[in-house]
Amino acid sequence: MPDRAAPGLTAAEVAERVARGEVNDVPVRSSRSFTEIVRANVFTRFNAIIGVLFLIILVVGPLQDGLFGFVIVANTLIGIVQELRAKKTLDSLAVIGEARPTVRRDGVATEIPTGRIVLGDLIELGPGDKCVVDGEVTEAEGLEIDESLLTGEADPVLKQPGDTVMSGSFVVAGGGAFTATRVGRAAYAAQLAEEASRFTLVASELRSGISRILKYVTWMMVPAAVGLVISQFVVKGNDWREAVRRMVAGIVPMVPEGLVLLTSVAFAIGVIRLGRRQCLVQELPAIEGLARVDVVCLDKTGTLTEGGMDVRELRLLDGHDMTYVGQVLGALGASDPRPNASLQAIIDAYPRPDRAEGDGWRSRDVLPFSSARKYSGATLDSPGGERTTWLLGAPEVLLAEGDPALAQIDELNARGLRVLLLARTETCAESGADALSGDPLGPRAVTAVALVVLEQRLRPDAADTLRYFAEQNVAAKVISGDNAVSVGAVASELGLPGAARALDSRRLPAERTGMATALEGGTVFGRVTPRQKRDMVGALQSHGHTVAMTGDGVNDVLALKDADIGVSMGSGSEATRAVAQIVLLDNSFATLPSVVAEGRRVIGNIERVARLFLVKTVYSVLLAVLVVCFRVEYPFLPRHLTLLSTLTIGVPAFFLALAPNKERARPHFVRRVMRYAVPAGVIAGAATFAAYLLARHYYTGRGALQAETSAATLTLFLIALWVLAIVARPYTWWRIGLVLAMGVGFLIVLATPWLQHFFALRLVGTVMPWAAVGIAAAASAALEWVWRRIAADGDGGDPAS
Repeated sequence: MPDRAAPGLTAAEVAERVARGEVNDVPVRSSRSFTEIVRANVFTRFNAIIGVLFLIILVVGPLQDGLFGFVIVANTLIGIVQELRAKKTLDSLAVIGEARPTVRRDGVATEIPTGRIVLGDLIELGPGDKCVVDGEVTEAEGLEIDESLLTGEADPVLKQPGDTVMSGSFVVAGGGAFTATRVGRAAYAAQLAEEASRFTLVASELRSGISRILKYVTWMMVPAAVGLVISQFVVKGNDWREAVRRMVAGIVPMVPEGLVLLTSVAFAIGVIRLGRRQCLVQELPAIEGLARVDVVCLDKTGTLTEGGMDVRELRLLDGHDMTYVGQVLGALGASDPRPNASLQAIIDAYPRPDRAEGDGWRSRDVLPFSSARKYSGATLDSPGGERTTWLLGAPEVLLAEGDPALAQIDELNARGLRVLLLARTETCAESGADALSGDPLGPRAVTAVALVVLEQRLRPDAADTLRYFAEQNVAAKVISGDNAVSVGAVASELGLPGAARALDSRRLPAERTGMATALEGGTVFGRVTPRQKRDMVGALQSHGHTVAMTGDGVNDVLALKDADIGVSMGSGSEATRAVAQIVLLDNSFATLPSVVAEGRRVIGNIERVARLFLVKTVYSVLLAVLVVCFRVEYPFLPRHLTLLSTLTIGVPAFFLALAPNKERARPHFVRRVMRYAVPAGVIAGAATFAAYLLARHYYTGRGALQAETSAATLTLFLIALWVLAIVARPYTWWRIGLVLAMGVGFLIVLATPWLQHFFALRLVGTVMPWAAVGIAAAASAALEWVWRRIAADGDGGDPAS
């Protein structure tokens, strides 16, 4: 890039613009506000229903029948606290991952937060930099900008001084600077940026599934509740307080109030856990989405290998002097103000003398590296006055097929080494403009001068991570712009199955169906262009795969954007971090298994506890219908169902929702949950009502409504405990302990006089209690049979198995 001609704004000019409010003040939201969190957790449809019923119980009494209200308050507070913790984690990580553009002020280039940019600032650009405000190009040196995120057009646009740039676009090649002409909410992409809150709770199959379930529940609740209200007043006659209590007892358990709460808590705790691993989740559903992934597309550089490289060898091809070639490489390195990892390794190996000393080499025309053409170049004036044009890049692209140098290259690539070709090409009379046209199509008329052999640094954790994906039945596809043989050798060294059969993407079918078939059979693909990466993601998705894409360079942006889940390295370009749903701030590929594990924990465990909640909803609705049909008192008081819900659903659900889980998420969440919840709820409701009717007949004339209720409560508790025992599978020591602890808790209530009185439980005699146990045992056998049938069909299963 030429010497900086414009010094940018002065400190006084910046202060003047700040005073006028000409600042890029669009807030970058990384999470919901405190008010939004409280509102989302408190003002829900079901909290409103429970709140009204709680107020009714406070009027008619006694207080122990209103325990469900205190439970809802406690659960809501837990949800708020957990989400606030998640907000704190997200906010702190967002500051770390925030883009910091380079602004020139008083002739000095300084990195500043985007919120401190003012109108008229001179902002420098390099490969991978995102344009954070609108502006006009002031300096350009091969500046190519990708506007696909705004216009949908994938081809980069070559910018010249005077051209406009829009916020949201990013640099793919070259460098330059532009003057900010629109900042803050006036910028082109400002509204999109402001609305795209990183803490989103949408586009999630889990949440949309729960919404559908709650819609079904509402449809069932309304008629059942209306019928229950009428029947209880008719049956109880003048005792309206008892009728109200029984009516409330029938409605409260129909509400799966904790299901939404536990989903929010599970997501929030997932954010906190991943935050501790320096993983920024920019969209919450990404945790869930990565758990559904069955194909991970990996970019080799920055993912399997570390960003840095080392020059291992320089092989001369045409008898040039080693010193001369080293000087050419040094001059090429100095001509690029934003070198990539390969060029940086060359600069480290062949440093150019300081400008003050002078080495006689001068660069005139520069062609920055582009992943589309896969080479860079420059026209150089040597100390002797000779003008030559040099290209540095992929040998397969620069050389014609059959060139003798390619044999050496294949041998080096097979050892996992990366090879760049230094070549000389024709120069026109005054400049190298024609030779540096940047045509990305096929070999050029070049003279091969030397092979630069680079050694890549493997990530120490890459092999273990690839092994984890293989064990979890997640297919890993290495998609790289490097030579296919070289990439295959690296992948083979890391133990990736099928890596030895690396494919050159230039031979892949262009149409989607053929490409998808080739991708299914292959593991490693080399010489992939940015457009091909995007096409590969689409081809895999067309075959029903859920695709995650990892990357850190601008050539990965289009694929990251189209993938189901985009994962960017923290050291990656601003453009990749902007479009990715997950950013690994510590650049550790080994963090991905933790993200997958969190997603699987959330989905599998929410599916598990959803069964608990919805079994309760189904048997509650059925009991209400049966009570209306048989015109009897509702079997329970609110306190009884609060006790049962706490011991068989509330407490266990919190433990089960936060347990580890390794099974990949499957589609059709609602169908799988309801397929067990409906028959199980029907069995539980019918068995409980049968025990209640039997108890009423047995205790006829004894005035023992409390005994009838107690028998029904015992029956329902034992059935619900067996549902818990089924849902808790596969068993571990703590899951067995959890089920046993809930059973012991109920026994303590039955054995403690003051708790008996508090919960209005009194088992009278031995015949009816044992009959209740027998009915519960028969119902549990039926529950077990239903579960095994569903598991055998492959639509149930154990979420954590």
